[in-house]
Amino acid sequence: MKQLLVTFIILVLGTTIAGQDKRESVIIQTEIFKVEYNEVLEQPMWVEYTIKCPNGDASRKGLDFWEPEGVHTSDDDDYSNNIWDKGHLAPAAAFNCSKEMLKKTFSYLNSSLQHESLNRGIWNRLEGFERNLSNFYEVKVRIEVLFEGHCEVLPSGATIPSGFKKMIMWDGRVETFIFPNSDTKGTDWQDYHITE
Repeated sequence: MKQLLVTFIILVLGTTIAGQDKRESVIIQTEIFKVEYNEVLEQPMWVEYTIKCPNGDASRKGLDFWEPEGVHTSDDDDYSNNIWDKGHLAPAAAFNCSKEMLKKTFSYLNSSLQHESLNRGIWNRLEGFERNLSNFYEVKVRIEVLFEGHCEVLPSGATIPSGFKKMIMWDGRVETFIFPNSDTKGTDWQDYHITE
């Protein structure tokens, strides 16, 4: 009985300590993007990247998101049986020079809970616009993940962002867009352009 009690106390303390160890800000520079990650929210706060391969043709076959070592991120459970896609922030299609480079975009450091309508619709089309621009210019992008107002926390632990702010920079220009993290069917990405 005493050993069982000691084991229970260790498990409770271990859980508490692990909870306290979650960091609100971890900045990581990978080979293809820079990210500030919030382990408490289990979501990126921002990602910055420069498009490398606008016309690459590496295959995504067999690739799935993976959890990086040393950072507490979201995982498969957060995206299971719901409307939230594993939304690439630094898009896979901008880094598909090779299978190895493409795989680096599939880190959960680069994944945000993104409404399936937004991710598969206007967000995807705006990424196409970025890639087209990069055929003529160096294109840099910064995406800020927004947590404004009350944001739902999934039973699996990750917090759902309220929206996304995307800044596209090329040839001395900056174009900014703010998207709600909701069903955006029937709209165009240009509807979300803002002037700062």
